[in-house]
Amino acid sequence: MEARELIRSAAAAAAGAAASPPALHDLSCVIHLHSTYSDGTASVEEIVDAARRAGTDVVMLTDHDTLGARDDGWEGWHDGVLLLVGTEVSPRGGHYLAFGVDQPPSNAAGEQAIPAAVQAAGGFGFAAHPFSEGSRMSKRIGKPHGWPQRGLAGLTGIELWSLTTDAAESWRHPLQAIAYMRDPEAYLDGPPQHHLTAWDELCAARRVVAVGGLDTHQHGFRVRGRMVTPMPNERYFRLLSTHVLCERPPARELAADAEAVYGALRAGRCYLGVDAIAPTRDFRFWAEGDAGLALMGEERPAGEWWMRAHLPAPGELRLLRDGEVVAMREGTEIEHPATAAGVYRIEARREFRGRLRPWIYSNPIYLR
Repeated sequence: MEARELIRSAAAAAAGAAASPPALHDLSCVIHLHSTYSDGTASVEEIVDAARRAGTDVVMLTDHDTLGARDDGWEGWHDGVLLLVGTEVSPRGGHYLAFGVDQPPSNAAGEQAIPAAVQAAGGFGFAAHPFSEGSRMSKRIGKPHGWPQRGLAGLTGIELWSLTTDAAESWRHPLQAIAYMRDPEAYLDGPPQHHLTAWDELCAARRVVAVGGLDTHQHGFRVRGRMVTPMPNERYFRLLSTHVLCERPPARELAADAEAVYGALRAGRCYLGVDAIAPTRDFRFWAEGDAGLALMGEERPAGEWWMRAHLPAPGELRLLRDGEVVAMREGTEIEHPATAAGVYRIEARREFRGRLRPWIYSNPIYLR
């Protein structure tokens, strides 16, 4: 049956008006980016300035194998932008975005030991570009650097969409790279479908939090102290964000606000938003039932539930269970009964440049 037909059922129409979404505070985060502390071209100050101009709330810096920006006192609030310093642990194979650690984990033992070491140190993290297959132009130009151990204990989640890596690995010849850098907004078509399929399979077995990462290094060169680049950080920051839903507004105190952001990410109370298409702030996805309220990332016993979602602007809402569309509606609200066990998540699309584009990806609600 076509997905559009599913939502037109009498049962869905009779569900009644959607309840008010949970009151949570939405912060937009850019995750996975590099500064001059490793192989990026922008200083931390320039990155924070770019985030402020782009309207980003939180910058989650991940220089390779260093916490130098924290050591030098950059972590904290900077005129409305919160900078949190993690690190991209970079063994020869897969890379890992680690947060909440005091020292960069050693990459000498390889991928198998990294998540457990981060967890033992009180931190958490995500497999970076876990589905990398290397450059289609040449494996010498871009070698595969996926995550070979996605099921390891200690892995909080995955970078479902690695914006730069996924784009670069799709190019078949240099002209495609040039076209992308001239107009990246034209290529905002979401993560590859096989990423979503693999994520659904992982979630069937355990909670796996998804984030959207940029993997930006702002490649370019300086002329008289000014960066010349076709893809400045400000432009990257306007394309894709991971929004975290916190229980309270920021206190403008580093320790408390870092705990709030990290807590939301650990819990999976977050979603991917393509803010270049339209602002995604204040998207909500939740479930209501006799057992109470369930938020994104939570696991609850299967039973009598209603899945509900709210968009900040009209779009096409799709409710998926175990990767299959079970309901769809156009507008700003969707609600649908969920009596079967499964992993439920939302995908929203919106018209952009003449066609429907992926706009929002929620993290799941797990009914076991």
